[in-house]
Amino acid sequence: MPSTELLIAFFATTAVFAYIPGPAMLYAAAQTMARGRWSGLTAALGIHLGGYVHVFAAAAGLSVLFHAVPPLYLAVKLVGALYLIWLGVLMFRKRTNGDMALPAIERKSARRAFFESVTVEVLNPKTAIFFMAFLPQFIDASAALPVWLQFVVLGTIVNLMFSSADIVCVFLAGAMIARLRRSGRAQRLMRRAGGAVLVGLGVHVALQKS
Repeated sequence: MPSTELLIAFFATTAVFAYIPGPAMLYAAAQTMARGRWSGLTAALGIHLGGYVHVFAAAAGLSVLFHAVPPLYLAVKLVGALYLIWLGVLMFRKRTNGDMALPAIERKSARRAFFESVTVEVLNPKTAIFFMAFLPQFIDASAALPVWLQFVVLGTIVNLMFSSADIVCVFLAGAMIARLRRSGRAQRLMRRAGGAVLVGLGVHVALQKS
């Protein structure tokens, strides 16, 4: 494994990146606002599991393909952006059925949030590029562990730290909206706010130059 000094720098840099608000945190917060804390937590879990696709892709060198074939990167990025916008529009338009139906709605939405978040993360080529650009800075080619295994270990640590930030964001969002869920109007406003966040994220991803 890398030296102690390199590992300290790795953990410090990862913590900074993890706790700076980003798309994953906003996505988990949007799910919490629209569907409740349980849906937010399952969305964070989906993002976490989807992140491993990029961890192993980085270890296998798949990210190099995005650099070598820009149209492929652009196509995946646009598909992911359109999917985010579509989810946001659906969330924005969906009506609230009232407090009595909330438990059943939240269980169904939690499952949906999980699968949606996995898809969102897998379709995010920016994550693949991040792992390929960030992790090599802390890879030691002369270490006992093979390079691909170092990618997997360090990538897993990054994914766990980013997920911890997502979970913190979910609980903060949950605490903020707990008092607002007493009325149907508040529920509609939260659902629309969550949908607006997702649409905004989709537009942001689509307009990014790289």
